[in-house]
Amino acid sequence: MNDDQPRRVLVVDDEPDIREYLRSALTDAGFVVETAADGLEALEKVRCDPPDLVSLDLVMPRYSGGQFYHELRKDKLLSKIPVLIVTGHARDDLGKADFEEMTMSGPGVYLEKPLHPDTYVAAVRRILGLQAQEPPQARSEDLRQEVSRAVSGADREAVERALDALKKKRGVTP
Repeated sequence: MNDDQPRRVLVVDDEPDIREYLRSALTDAGFVVETAADGLEALEKVRCDPPDLVSLDLVMPRYSGGQFYHELRKDKLLSKIPVLIVTGHARDDLGKADFEEMTMSGPGVYLEKPLHPDTYVAAVRRILGLQAQEPPQARSEDLRQEVSRAVSGADREAVERALDALKKKRGVTP
C-alpha cells in the first residue's frame, strides 16, 4: 500500500466523547475511521471488514479490550491487524493486569490518556509505516510542556531573568 491510499482505523472505546475525540483526530489526518463501544461490537466489525489498525481501550464493560485482543489473536488473518492500546488504566487496578499482559506478550504499543491528538495520529502513522507528519502545534505543545516543567521547578528570580531575556530577544523592553 502507498501513503496516498486512505487507511482504515477502528477506534474502540466505551466512552462516547473519547471515541469522538479520537475519531476526529484521525479523520482530520485523512484516515477512514469506524468506531465501536466495546470489544464485542469491535469483533463484529473486524470480522465483517478488517481495518488496517485497531485503536483499543482496555477497560470496557461487557467485553474488555483484553478479551477482544485475545479473540483477535485466535484468527490467523485478523491476528495480523496491528493494535494500539489507548488507556487511562495502565497503572491502576482496573487495567493493570491486562495492560501488563498485553504489552509483554501483545502489541507492546500503547498511549496513556489523556493524550494530544497529534501524538495519537503520529503513533497511528508510525505503526502503519506511514511517513511521519509532525504538525507545528504538536511541537509547540511539547515545548509548552517542557517549559512548564522547567518553570515549576525554578525559583522566582530565575524565571524573571529568563522572561527578561526572552523579552530582550523579541525587542520588548522589560
